[in-house]
Amino acid sequence: MSWKIGDVRMEGPVVLGPMSGYTSRSYRDFMKPFGVDLSVTEMTSAVGIVNSGFRTSDYVEFDRNYPTCLQLFGHSPEDLSKAASMALEYNGNIDLFDINMGCPVHKILRSGAGSALMKDPKLCADIVRSVKDSTGLPVTAKIRLGSDRNHMNYMEVIEQLEGAGVDAITVHARTKDQGYCGYPDYDEIEGLQDRMSVPLIVSGNIYLLDDAIDAMERTGAKGVMVARGGVGNPFLVTQIKEYFQTGKKLENPTVHQQIEWCLQLADMLTEEKGEEQAVRKLRSIAPKFVSGCHRCREYRLRLATEIDGLDDLRSILAEIDSKMGLERINMDGRRTYYPINAG
Repeated sequence: MSWKIGDVRMEGPVVLGPMSGYTSRSYRDFMKPFGVDLSVTEMTSAVGIVNSGFRTSDYVEFDRNYPTCLQLFGHSPEDLSKAASMALEYNGNIDLFDINMGCPVHKILRSGAGSALMKDPKLCADIVRSVKDSTGLPVTAKIRLGSDRNHMNYMEVIEQLEGAGVDAITVHARTKDQGYCGYPDYDEIEGLQDRMSVPLIVSGNIYLLDDAIDAMERTGAKGVMVARGGVGNPFLVTQIKEYFQTGKKLENPTVHQQIEWCLQLADMLTEEKGEEQAVRKLRSIAPKFVSGCHRCREYRLRLATEIDGLDDLRSILAEIDSKMGLERINMDGRRTYYPINAG
């Protein structure tokens, strides 16, 4: 299956979602070979770019190796359009921009950004129109169903965004008040793609291949966003891509394969950030690579608490590999709500 966001062609359905503290350049590079069709950066402050330039520019430093979207958050159309222009001048490899209109985190809401924008659908449209005019690139938006069950105005926001020329819309099938808890309401957005004039990307609780199949078939979406469900389970992306290309369901990876991938990511994080910072991130990521294997609760705890350097990581993973490397991960046992801000 192929589809387009503006003039950017997608060869499959998988969009790698933005996760604060996770979707760094090395993580995006690690995930791409598994079948990611579009990668989205960590959420980036428009005000931060405008006020401080690029003294902290990690989020916008990447090459044109594959389609990559810079996600911005903010409240002012002027700030967002100026930040987008500055980012594009700094890095001409940006393929498109995404405006975060869905983040439920309090400090983002307090600034009038994230999900707070959905209270004013016209402002949402003004932001998209402004960023498109200032950059000439495709612009997408990520929204939620609404503030709460009694105030679900996603269709009004979608209509305003479409009128402003948005190129695709990601709908996270929860309300702002749900945060990342409970189950997304795909019943509410059943058949939504048929009511839209631009591509729909669905988001929320994509932990298993069947989750992606159900979400896409019920909504008719062109794309599916993999975020928390792919942390420690990169093969999920491959399973989704393969199914929508051939109809084949690939079996889950072995523990040995998971360990090899964890070590690969560790090397890439270390190259990007240095060992000390990489190890800090790996304490939260590495346990997820073995989160579906039998009798591994102790090992998950050790990976979270006993890693002071890469040698510690390799030692613990080697021990796990020797005891259960041939087992296959049980993904049904991995449906855990990880404390990750998915943007």
